[in-house]
Amino acid sequence: MKLFGNLNFFRSATYFFLRVFYKNIEGVDPFVVLGTVFFLQKIIGFNRMVPWPTHFTSRIIGVSNIKVGRRTFPGFSSNCYINAKNGLIIGHNLRMGPGVGIISGNHDNDDYDKKEPASSIIIGDNVWLGMNSVILPGVKIGNNVIIGAGSIVNKDIPDNSIAAGNPCLRIKSKGPYQGKAYS
Repeated sequence: MKLFGNLNFFRSATYFFLRVFYKNIEGVDPFVVLGTVFFLQKIIGFNRMVPWPTHFTSRIIGVSNIKVGRRTFPGFSSNCYINAKNGLIIGHNLRMGPGVGIISGNHDNDDYDKKEPASSIIIGDNVWLGMNSVILPGVKIGNNVIIGAGSIVNKDIPDNSIAAGNPCLRIKSKGPYQGKAYS
């Protein structure tokens, strides 16, 4: 006789429970969310106002200016910094490594108390941002893009690209995304 009966029942029940707090957790193992972020985020209060699972060491500013697609959890990895004061639009199925910075706003060069105007950052579907990469204000990253670790993205990156460096440059083209479509 199994100790806990059918594990799929517990997985489904946990997923149902977590949907009360996180509307957009499709494709994520509910036990991972429950075991790694739920207690610290929703009970203790780290990033409590963020409506998706977020690591307690990540910092998200301007949550109301962020639009995310399905299977997209900015800040789920540790030590991410997301400043969405000028807006951030992210498509479906984003993957972010630890330490990623997304900065949509900056200070005015002549008056540090003022915010410099900039366009929203737009990140397409099926994008992977490598560890410690930084996305700067006004950048558009296309669909099906990989940004290499440690890159500084200060210019637009076209669809179906692998890009890396400081400044980040397109290295080569990439074939179509083969994973599940979350759109």
